[in-house]
Amino acid sequence: MLLPLTVFLSSLQPKPVYLDSTKPFAIRAADLVGRMTLDEKVSQMVHGAKAIPRLGIPAYNWWNEALHGIARNGKGTVFPQPIGLGATFNPDLINTMAVAISDETRAKYHDQLRKTGSTSIYQGLTMWSPNINIFRDPRWGRGHETYGEDPFLTARMGVAFIKGMQGDDPKYLKTVATPKHYAVHSGPDPLRHTFNAVPTDYDLWNTYFPAFEACITEAKAWSIMSAYNRVNGAPASGSPFLLEQILRQRWGFKGYVVSDCGAIDDIYAGHKVVPTPAEASALAVNSGCDIECGGAYASLVDAVKKGLITEATIDKSLKRLMEARLRLGMFDPPEKVKYAKIPMSVVDSVSHRQLAQKLARESLVMLKNDGVLPLKKGIKTIAVVGPNANNPTAQWGNYNGIPTYTVTPLDGIKKLAGKGAKVLYAQGCGIMGYSEMNPIPADAIGGGFKREYYSNETLSGTPVTGFDKEINFDWGTHGMVAGQDNGYSIRWTATLKPKVSGSYTFAMKADDGMRLLVDGQKVLEDWREGAARQTTGSIELQAGKSYTLVAEYFERAGYASCQLTWSPPTSRKFAEALDAAEKSDVIVACMGLSPAQEDEEGDRTSIELPAVQNELLKALKATGKPVVLVLINGGPISTPWATQNVSAILESWYGGQEGGTGVAEALFGLLNPAGRLPVTIYHSTSELPDFKDYHMANRTYRYDARKPLYPFGYGLSYSKFTYDSWSGGKLVGGDLVGRVKVTNRSTRSGDEVVQLYLSHPAKGSAIRELRWFKRVTIPAGKSVWVDVRVPGKELRDRDGKGDLVRTAETVRASIGGGQPGTSGIGKPIEFTFKLPRK
Repeated sequence: MLLPLTVFLSSLQPKPVYLDSTKPFAIRAADLVGRMTLDEKVSQMVHGAKAIPRLGIPAYNWWNEALHGIARNGKGTVFPQPIGLGATFNPDLINTMAVAISDETRAKYHDQLRKTGSTSIYQGLTMWSPNINIFRDPRWGRGHETYGEDPFLTARMGVAFIKGMQGDDPKYLKTVATPKHYAVHSGPDPLRHTFNAVPTDYDLWNTYFPAFEACITEAKAWSIMSAYNRVNGAPASGSPFLLEQILRQRWGFKGYVVSDCGAIDDIYAGHKVVPTPAEASALAVNSGCDIECGGAYASLVDAVKKGLITEATIDKSLKRLMEARLRLGMFDPPEKVKYAKIPMSVVDSVSHRQLAQKLARESLVMLKNDGVLPLKKGIKTIAVVGPNANNPTAQWGNYNGIPTYTVTPLDGIKKLAGKGAKVLYAQGCGIMGYSEMNPIPADAIGGGFKREYYSNETLSGTPVTGFDKEINFDWGTHGMVAGQDNGYSIRWTATLKPKVSGSYTFAMKADDGMRLLVDGQKVLEDWREGAARQTTGSIELQAGKSYTLVAEYFERAGYASCQLTWSPPTSRKFAEALDAAEKSDVIVACMGLSPAQEDEEGDRTSIELPAVQNELLKALKATGKPVVLVLINGGPISTPWATQNVSAILESWYGGQEGGTGVAEALFGLLNPAGRLPVTIYHSTSELPDFKDYHMANRTYRYDARKPLYPFGYGLSYSKFTYDSWSGGKLVGGDLVGRVKVTNRSTRSGDEVVQLYLSHPAKGSAIRELRWFKRVTIPAGKSVWVDVRVPGKELRDRDGKGDLVRTAETVRASIGGGQPGTSGIGKPIEFTFKLPRK
């Protein structure tokens, strides 16, 4: 057993340089690496780094997540999904959130060390967040992990997040933040292990690079995660252009690069750039990828022996890794590291719950309001319907923690309605079908499933048998059987006896492969390695007949989960929802998606509101009662019928544990909505370009001239704002400087998001692009002057080499509450200014 580090330190005489906290971190790291054997060095270059007892180095798992709260590590505060954070247009608030997340991370890390003397996966200080990829196509299943489609907004949010995560101590890092996935990565997700992204040079520098550059040069991120895909033919995790020429030489990056999980395997197995793990590992490390999430780097010892890589190159990578651990204070006495004093009481604290509330409120976007909102006093009955009205897990998003409570819209509405109004609830339908997907009840399958467990991926050999009442497992990185975390398969068998005849829908969600058969007929199948995603299928079954139901699953490596659910036929389509609607004064329809429909390796094929929900919405409208549509989702949802026919639409995203609070407060008028769309909402899927095409032409508000359903930057308020005067607009020290007068011409205080857009005259430039914004609070009936300063580097495009365009030009600009020509907001002020030749 490895002695606690403090005990080990006291036993060393004299103290080695790497344990001398007075020495510079780089010198300490070099001393430590110099004491290791080659085998020991390689053991530290995978995410599950082993202990080196003779040097007092404890084992350390580099994998932890903090996308919108501590994830996969017990209880913690769950903030809104990043797409909702983007909608706040409030980087200062995102910074405050990141401080809270890093507080909870540090508290849990040190608490675990005090209890056990060690930490495991999801318990460390190296956080693989934020996701700053550009949400260029709304079908991308991971788009809601990002801050949206705009490079400038993404950069501002990413910088704020990283600074909050890494702390302000002059010596020690609070945590290590890891912007991902570098670079040119945004689907199609199922193709990521083999896909080659081919952007233009202009798009590379003006769309795909800017957020990463800002996070490295401004926020000083100490880590970055390389992507799965190739970029212009070279694997992102083995690209000297990306990892050395741009990242280190041009941007001055001093930290370490970690591969996405399994990305080194992809170099030889998916992209087939080289034939073996040793060659893939050597290519990656030679290119600048310092640590791997996976196991291929175990072949680096063999790669050195074969002359594919030198030990000196391995040393270079390892020094970066050890310096990161030293900067986190992992080898220094806790009393020297101020962050070690953060108590466990910060986790799920009152102040963090209040912060979750504030973020949920500020992320809410009002898309339509014909005057029905806020709800009038005197309403006696409210019908709350829809698959997301009381679905807490949908609000958590993905890469999430588990909160101690969740406020759903139904919860929030009941609380605020109080005794004055009756609240009727009916689910109405499932997200994708007439009824929700639920585990198959035991009485329909003879009590449960016979389980056959195989210690291989092929369901072959002699199994270990058992019994499960249902298939609903999330093993994380540990397998069903102790001692075998990877490389196994399971077959479950049951006798199914339906009670009613009709079409039954089955769904399996698994990481990795899955299939379902009924009497030998394949109902669904997705038999491949991949992150958790849901697959559905339907089959006609007869009441009273016995069927053999077989579910099969295999796990290759990494995370493991498998769930089986079903949706039986129903003869009461929408009946309860319509009954509630008929008895109400107003209908609140909570619809949208859940991460089961949009997740890692689970892209959407359609951006429209699911057909069954649209059908329910039309039936609710037909009652003649006013309908308020509340959307709970990640990626943008197209709602053309609702836009024309319902009374109001609120976009609440995956709002975290307090999402329902924000929704209810907006409905009753306690909250004045002021979120703005961080994405474009298109009319239909048919408007979208080829998903695989990484050219930005006809994508996002910057390059698509067509009028969308709702534009980027759009959002309504209960207040009315006007832009009355603009002064300045001159270059001062190369920056654009001015002031704008904004007036709140209403009887209630509200927030306005002031947005400045630029349009360059050069052919191929963006139609317009956001270059400055600020969220401000303006009292009722008052005017404020908002100071504007746009840094010189934001005033110019980049050329194909990444250099600022130096030609003289006249730039068109607008400043207002959204893009020029947007209906429902005050008219922006438009002006021009001249950029001199440089």
